[in-house]
Amino acid sequence: MESNLGNTVEQMKKIGLLTQSEIELLNKVDHACDELVTSEYESYIERKYNDQGPLVLAKNELMGIPIDAKYGGHGARPLVHALAMERFGQLGMGIVTLVDVHQFLGSLAIQQWGTEDQKSRILPDAATGRSILAYALTEPEAGSDPSSMSSSFQAKGDGYVLNGSKYLISNGSIARYLVVFARSSEDQLISAFIVDSKTSGFEVAMHLSEKLGLFTSDTALIEFHNMEIPKDSLLGKQGKGLSVAYSALLNGRIGIASGCVGVIEDCLNACIERARYRVQHGKPIGKHQLVQKHIAQIAINLESSRWPVYIAAMKKEELDADRRNQELLRFVDRQSATAKLIASRNAYDSADRAVQIHGGFGYSILSPVGKHLLDSRVARIYEGTDEIMELKIASSILGREFEAYR
Repeated sequence: MESNLGNTVEQMKKIGLLTQSEIELLNKVDHACDELVTSEYESYIERKYNDQGPLVLAKNELMGIPIDAKYGGHGARPLVHALAMERFGQLGMGIVTLVDVHQFLGSLAIQQWGTEDQKSRILPDAATGRSILAYALTEPEAGSDPSSMSSSFQAKGDGYVLNGSKYLISNGSIARYLVVFARSSEDQLISAFIVDSKTSGFEVAMHLSEKLGLFTSDTALIEFHNMEIPKDSLLGKQGKGLSVAYSALLNGRIGIASGCVGVIEDCLNACIERARYRVQHGKPIGKHQLVQKHIAQIAINLESSRWPVYIAAMKKEELDADRRNQELLRFVDRQSATAKLIASRNAYDSADRAVQIHGGFGYSILSPVGKHLLDSRVARIYEGTDEIMELKIASSILGREFEAYR
């Protein structure tokens, strides 16, 4: 697998956007991706979760890229984390999903909203890979509208009792800790909790293997049966769970968008090689103008996706330093939605064009571009559908009174 990230990193170094230590971190990412190529390919063909993913990332000290150094992570800035996700995307959306959920949705949510005890108890193991994190928001009847969730909790003694089910949960069956959202049985307000999967009452009801793609990512249906959790499981303030959820999704959308940029890069690399060496009708197919049209559009997709992502990441860094800046928060929220919408659509379009260039071989999970076609489709659904992203963008421009949903 050829990586285009090296050129991007070098350009950013020249203009002072990256330090030497950040470049060394990205070199670790590159090395880990090279190490994971074979297991990711073999697991995909067998349509099974790649259990080597967390092991290789942990060995290369990459399970805590954004986690503060005081908890054992790298404390990487959003731009650096986005570049790392871009490289993971070249490998595939399976690894992107593992890292995005563990780090963007799980670790960063705890780092932003957790108490010092929660952070010091959970983040060091998350940073080393001893614990994997998951994010449990979606339910069988609550997807784009999390406010309609039915999972519930009620106070009991010095803690809470949790009941309900969560659907399509990435890392669901491998996670030690999950950020779980549930509705109060008393006032109906939603709260967030850090749940230990080893607690009695937690059940992995089903491993979801019927997906169209994303085979190397663990996905599960999980259930809570009168699960008693301690009072210090509460993440953030009681009744403010949606604030936790939306802030985590803002982070996650930058992660998924970055991964989609990597998908486009890998599709472009594969098509360049195919166009130069595949001979049909007496000449390399790259000499056929319609093939060139596809390659040109994939290259355009790459450039039109990359900078919205980088802008979102750089502005997120500003927001991290000024969390009370509501105007900046609205901008970053819109920019992350814009970046995800553009990059996910372009990734799917690029993979589709790449399959066309590869012909019959492309229409196979043995082909990397076929894999990208299957996997990139979900990026237009999870962590905010295309339609929800469009509504968010429009309402952020028109004003809250124009919100199509609340």
